[in-house]
Amino acid sequence: MKWTDTQEIAIALAEKYPDKDPKSVNFVDLYNWIVALPGFGDDPKRCGEKILEAVQAAWIEEAE
Repeated sequence: MKWTDTQEIAIALAEKYPDKDPKSVNFVDLYNWIVALPGFGDDPKRCGEKILEAVQAAWIEEAE
């Protein structure tokens, strides 16, 4: 997985953290959870706020 795979990341987060409300997750936790996902292989330094926002939005959509 790469940072651009927002939908795939969102699905993985929803599966790994089913009890978490994606609307209440802060970006520091979100970032750490993403880089710790099995199969994530992108450069952690390439992430920015816009990417985290996109992942969070996809996760919210996935949870609904």
